[in-house]
Amino acid sequence: MKLKTILALATGLTLFAVPVLAADTKPQIGTFGFDVAGMDTSVKAGDDFVGHTAGKYMAALEIPADKTNFGMFTKLRDLSQERTRAIIEKAAASGGAPGSEAQKVGDFFASFMDEAAIEAKGIAPLKPQLDAIAAIASKADYAELVGRNFKLGVPGPIFMGVGPDRKNPNRFVVQAGQSGLGLPDRDYYLDDKNASFVAARTKYKAYIAIMLGLAGYDNAAARAEGIFALETAIAKTHWTRVERRQAEKTYNPVPVAELPTRFAGLDWSRMIAGSSIPVQGEVIIATPSAIEGTAKVIAAADLNVLKDYMAFHTIRDAAAFLPKAFVDANFHMYSKTLGGQPEQAPRWKRGVDITSGVLGEALGKLYVAEYFPPEAKAKADLLVKNIIAAMDARLANLAWMDPKTRVAAREKLAAFTPKIGYPDKWQDYSALTIVRGDAMGNAKRATEFKFNGSVAKLNKPVDRSEWFMTPMTVNAYANPTWNEIVFPAAILQAPFFDPNADDAVNYGGIGAVIGHEITHHFDDQGRKYDKTGRLADWWTAEDVKRFEEGTYKVVAQYGAVEPVAGKKVNGELTLGENIADLAGITIAYDGWKSSLGGKKPKAIDGFTGDQRFFLGFSQVWRQKYREPALLQQLVTDPHTPGHFRPYVVRNIDAWYKAFNVKQGEKMYLSPEERIKLW
Repeated sequence: MKLKTILALATGLTLFAVPVLAADTKPQIGTFGFDVAGMDTSVKAGDDFVGHTAGKYMAALEIPADKTNFGMFTKLRDLSQERTRAIIEKAAASGGAPGSEAQKVGDFFASFMDEAAIEAKGIAPLKPQLDAIAAIASKADYAELVGRNFKLGVPGPIFMGVGPDRKNPNRFVVQAGQSGLGLPDRDYYLDDKNASFVAARTKYKAYIAIMLGLAGYDNAAARAEGIFALETAIAKTHWTRVERRQAEKTYNPVPVAELPTRFAGLDWSRMIAGSSIPVQGEVIIATPSAIEGTAKVIAAADLNVLKDYMAFHTIRDAAAFLPKAFVDANFHMYSKTLGGQPEQAPRWKRGVDITSGVLGEALGKLYVAEYFPPEAKAKADLLVKNIIAAMDARLANLAWMDPKTRVAAREKLAAFTPKIGYPDKWQDYSALTIVRGDAMGNAKRATEFKFNGSVAKLNKPVDRSEWFMTPMTVNAYANPTWNEIVFPAAILQAPFFDPNADDAVNYGGIGAVIGHEITHHFDDQGRKYDKTGRLADWWTAEDVKRFEEGTYKVVAQYGAVEPVAGKKVNGELTLGENIADLAGITIAYDGWKSSLGGKKPKAIDGFTGDQRFFLGFSQVWRQKYREPALLQQLVTDPHTPGHFRPYVVRNIDAWYKAFNVKQGEKMYLSPEERIKLW
C-alpha cells in the first residue's frame, strides 16, 4: 500500500493520506490479498462471476456440522469467538474483585458452563414465573403479566419497548408492534404450498409438547394444539415483512387514552402497569391493524390456552439455561429442523455468545486493547473518509435529482457520524449483579438490566455516542435516526480489510461494505430521513418518481434470482440491501480510482487494478448454505443470500471492460439494462 497525497478534485472529492506500511509486511491472503488458488478460470467471468473467482474454493468448501451456513463472515466470527473465549477465561482466572467487570464476565460464563449445577436445579429456577402464570384468574391478570414479561424478555402476543422517536430523534419514545410467533414468520403458518413450511408446523407442535412435558405439564400434546392454533390466528393478523419495511407506515402515534378503544380486547392499563414503563402522552404503534387483530384474538381466546401459550414461551425463552433435555429440544427445532444444522455448537461457543450479548462492552474493551491497535483504527478512519468523499462526488453530479434536493442530500452526507472500531465511552455495568452458580438468575437480571437501561432513556437527552453492536461483532450497520454508519473492530480484518493487501482489494472488500452502509441512508427507506435523522418528506415528487423508476428495475432484477427451486428472492423485501450493494460497490470503485491520483495501477500477478478490485469484492461473499437455512433467509431476511450478492457487478460498466465480458455471456446486460441509481 503506497502513500497517497491529499487531492482536491474539481468535483469537490477529497482523498486522505494513508500511512506507508513497512516494506516487509505481507498480506494475510495470497500475494496481494486475494485467494488466486480458489479461482476456476475455466469458468468465464461473464457466465458466472462467482464460479470464476471462487469456483475451486466453493467446490471444496464444507459447512461445519455446527453451522447452518459458512462463509467469510462466519470464518471471522469463529476467530472473534475464539479470541473472546480467551479473554473471558483470562477474566475468570483473574478472580476479579466482587462487583468488577472481570468478576461479572468470569462468573456469568462459569455459571453457564456449570452443566452439573443446572441439571441439579432442573426447572426450579423457572418455577416462580410458571407459578405466576398458573395464578392468572382473568384476562386482566393475563394482560398485566404480558406487561411484566417485557422486562423479563419473554416473547408475548405484542411487543412494547423504548426506542428513538423517528420524527424527533432527540428523544426516546414508547413503541409497540406485532409479535407472538414461535416460528420464523407468518408464512410458516399460512403458506400451504411450501412443503417445508407444512412439515415445520408438525415438528413445531411436537416441540411445544416436548417442552411442556419436560416442564411437568400434563396433556402436553393437546395443549400444543391449542397453542399452535392461537399462534396461527395471530399470524393471520401480522403484516408482511415487505409492509413492515415502509418507514412512514410504521410510524403511528396513538394517545394512551385511545389505546383501549382503538385496540379493544386487551387490557392496556393493566399491561402498561405490569411493564413498569412510564407511558405518557402517546405510544408509537408500528403495525396498527396487526395489534387490533391480535387484541381481538386475545379477547376471543380461552384463558387456559393463553396461559399455556405464555408458559410455553417462558420455557422456550429460558431453554439455554435449563437442563440438557430442554437445550436439545430447542436445538432440534430451531437449528436442525429450521436451519438444517446437523450438530449443536459446543457449549463454550454458546457461552461466549451469550456472555458477549450480556457484557459485550466489558469484553469489547479488552478485545480492542489486544486486537485493534490505534494504527488500524486510523487507517480505517481514512478509508471511510475516502468513500464518503466519493459518495459526495456522486451526489454533486447526480443528473436525475432536483438541484435543491441534491444540495440537501450532500448536507445530509456531510452531517454523517462515522463510528469506527469501538465506542468512545464504554457502558457502565455497575448496576448489574452476577452471581456464580446462578445461571438462570444471571440471565434474568441481565435482561432486566438491559430493559431498565432502555426505559431510563425516556425524558432524558439522547446520547448518540451509544453503540448497538459490540467491537467483537463481524458486521456493520447504518442508523438513519442518528445519521450514522458504524463499523465494529472485528470486521476490519482480512478478507474485508488487510492493511498489507493491495489497495484495490481493500476497496473492493471493506470499501464496498462502507459504501453499502453509506448508501443505506439513501436507499428506498433511508432516503426518507433528513440530515438530522428525522423522518421527513424532503424530496420533490419528481425526485421520488425518477428514483422509483430505478428501484422497480432493482426489484425485478433480483426477483428473477431463484436460490432454491420454486423459491425466488423477494425483490421488494431485499430492495434496500440490493440498492446498498449496487451503489456501495459503485462509490467504492470511485473512491479507489480517485485515490490513484490519475496514475494507472500496475498489474500484479497478471491481474489489472480493476480486476483486483472486483476480485476483492467477490471474495468477501464466498458462502454456502444448508437448504433449510437458505429457505428461511429467503422468507425472513432483507438481504439477498451472500453467494448471489457478487452478481451486482453486471450493472457496473467497469466490470465488463475488466473481464472482457461480451454479449451472449450469461451475466451480460446491455448498457440500457444496467441499473444506475446513485
